[in-house]
Amino acid sequence: MTINGDDLLGSILASLERIKYIEAEDIPGIDLYMDQVTSFMDRRLRASVRNPGDDRVLTKTMINNYAKNDLIPPPIKKKYSREHLMLLIFIYYFKGILSIGDIQTVLEPITKKYFDNDEDFNLESIYREIIDMEKDQLDGLKEDVVKKYREAQETFGDAPEGGQEFLRYFAFIGLLSYDVYVKKLLIEKLIDEMRKVPEEKKEASKKDAAKKEAVKKEKEAAKKEPAKKEAPKKEA
Repeated sequence: MTINGDDLLGSILASLERIKYIEAEDIPGIDLYMDQVTSFMDRRLRASVRNPGDDRVLTKTMINNYAKNDLIPPPIKKKYSREHLMLLIFIYYFKGILSIGDIQTVLEPITKKYFDNDEDFNLESIYREIIDMEKDQLDGLKEDVVKKYREAQETFGDAPEGGQEFLRYFAFIGLLSYDVYVKKLLIEKLIDEMRKVPEEKKEASKKDAAKKEAVKKEKEAAKKEPAKKEAPKKEA
């Protein structure tokens, strides 16, 4: 197996440059039907899929499943708003590493509070902030990839001749995979903590309700008890 290391690294860095970000301004300002949604997503994110000739960015089945699992609100009269598209873009990036249940946990509070509200701070505000923040990560990602590549090139110096190249390629994959693995664990940990908050609130609410019910029953029981007759006073 012959791999040109410099060509490989250059290709990887070039692929990072091809990552597409859909700016808020690029999202249509009118509601779209399903076919229009899939066409828009495919057109804007085609360059980022693994096999551009075969892989689909988004399908009708996917969108229906997302709505069925409450990842996005249902369309209005079969049309999807700009905010629907923003949620679908978030889902597109999440689904490669997170389960449907995890994505639901992450998006549910956002959707409930910020979807289709008329406040100055809304879902679009969140979308813009996240996209800007992600774009700022690109240079750091490139530096990290180059660092891991250089580290991998320093490995397996004592391996038999003819196997070093592949083993260094394997080491590079291992370093990148470990990075993804650790970050995935951290993301899952954060999501588990997010799940605890509603559960803790629910449990506290149950305890509070039980306490109020107990007090209510005590008061009702006290009303039903016959008044104690006062003992007659003795005459002097």
